[in-house]
Amino acid sequence: MVKNSLAVFENYKIRRVYDEKTETWYFSVVDIIQVLIQQTDYQSDRNYWKVLKNRLAKEGSESVTKCNRLG
Repeated sequence: MVKNSLAVFENYKIRRVYDEKTETWYFSVVDIIQVLIQQTDYQSDRNYWKVLKNRLAKEGSESVTKCNRLG
């Protein structure tokens, strides 16, 4: 079973999902970027991640995987 919840860090809400089967938390990268760059515009956060993800992929980074966004 997968559970959705929010974590709050410095007044920012970070979406996360817990997979009980693997006992693993998955956090929204876009939400974490929002905290790190202290940006309040969600679209700017998504664009930042999109550009960074493309740069990492061009460098051959395997840390970027294809997965669905958290809802």
